[in-house]
Amino acid sequence: MPRYRPHVAARPSWRCRVCGAAWPCSPARLALLGEYREDRTALLFYLGTLLGEAMSDLATLHDGVTPPDLTARIVTWARAR
Repeated sequence: MPRYRPHVAARPSWRCRVCGAAWPCSPARLALLGEYREDRTALLFYLGTLLGEAMSDLATLHDGVTPPDLTARIVTWARAR
């Protein structure tokens, strides 16, 4: 039986350690939505904290990711619709 491996960010690249996609990948988003299903505000606060860390890490890599792109990737997807 395969063991579940959480889809977490590899730093400083902010790529998923399991699938290699830009984090948060689809499985990570689903897991986060499930974990924070009762408190979307806490999820957004958590993602905002991670956004600051990602901006700092990615700035040192000079990878060309812009703050608006990173904000959409890490935070905007989780807003209530």
